Amino acid sequence: MRDNGAMSYERNDEGPRAFRICFVCTGNICRSPMAEAVFRSLVRDAGFEDRIAVDSAATGDWHVGERADHRTVDALDRRGYDGSAHRARQFDADWFDDLDLVIAFDHGHERALRAAAPDDEQASKVRLLLSFDPQHSVGLDVPDPYYSDAALFDTVLATVERACRALLSQITPALGGNPASRGDA
Repeated sequence: MRDNGAMSYERNDEGPRAFRICFVCTGNICRSPMAEAVFRSLVRDAGFEDRIAVDSAATGDWHVGERADHRTVDALDRRGYDGSAHRARQFDADWFDDLDLVIAFDHGHERALRAAAPDDEQASKVRLLLSFDPQHSVGLDVPDPYYSDAALFDTVLATVERACRALLSQITPALGGNPASRGDA
């Protein structure tokens, strides 16, 4: 990220540009930080840190600058991920040019992001996270755990883990490799 908060993905002159993904939820304190931490870990475990760039943001500005919700950080910690350094920020439509994929967590996020896109090509980058999980059979919205208890944070994290593994398995063939597995959620 640049000093002004704008997206910045370094280009490697020695190889192809990184595939750039941003996970976007409502406040960037629950679901999207979970997905960012999980996906970043999967990318690292698969050896694609130089080929895939991962970030997250919010559709709104309610929590900009705040840490992830403590229940998010606790759930991540229980599963071996680190979400302690996260700071919430708001998605900016100017980022579309720098991104290859914008992942939404529910249909509301998807509509807001597509509406913010400058054109149809940029809007086509917006996808629902659960659309990548072939085993998910009930709806495509990841529930927002914010107004619930720690148990729902754990449930949402398991859903995010499964979908992130499916997402990585779908994009890695284009990167010339297979992702390493981190176990079942």
